[in-house]
Amino acid sequence: MRIRIKFSKYEAMRYVGHLDLFRSWERTFRRSGLPLAYSLGFHPQPRLNIACALPLGFTSECEIIDAWLESNLPLPQIQQAIEPILTPGLGIQGLEIIDNQLPALQTQVTSAVYMITFLDEIPDLGERLQRIVTAENLPRQRRDKSYDLRPLIEEMASIPPDLSGNQRLRIQLSAREAATGRPEELIDEMGIKFENTRVHREKLIFRS
Repeated sequence: MRIRIKFSKYEAMRYVGHLDLFRSWERTFRRSGLPLAYSLGFHPQPRLNIACALPLGFTSECEIIDAWLESNLPLPQIQQAIEPILTPGLGIQGLEIIDNQLPALQTQVTSAVYMITFLDEIPDLGERLQRIVTAENLPRQRRDKSYDLRPLIEEMASIPPDLSGNQRLRIQLSAREAATGRPEELIDEMGIKFENTRVHREKLIFRS
């Protein structure tokens, strides 16, 4: 049985990395008593598959993990077993049964939508956005490799400020294998310090 869990990652988990998040889910399933399936071989691994790694320091309302169980169980029973022991800072948004033959989650994500909140006022935010939008190329370096950030930016627009009056930006970035746009690099390209922002992932877009 393959189930897909949509979950949120709140402020309390903002500085928990991808590997520790995976371990947290493995621990949750182990403590729940649910019959989680494991791979075959000398070093069996839990059959858990997270759609798209969320960078350190981000929150999200759209994370997705697939889990394989050894037996078929009603979804309400699965949720009731998981929720009471879920790591603080995580929240289940929904569960569904998925065809076992569907491709791995990571291969199906094409884009991701983020909301960036600026903690300090940026009077010339519009001009900075315009420079990004009109640029033909945005050369960047990642792990000593050169790449162009510009084609990875699919959409970008200002949105109304939050209740505290903080300026906000919504962006859609490519999230394909070997073509992933990173919000923190766009923030840096705008000349803004990452620590002066909050980044929240709102949506993952999958192949149709």
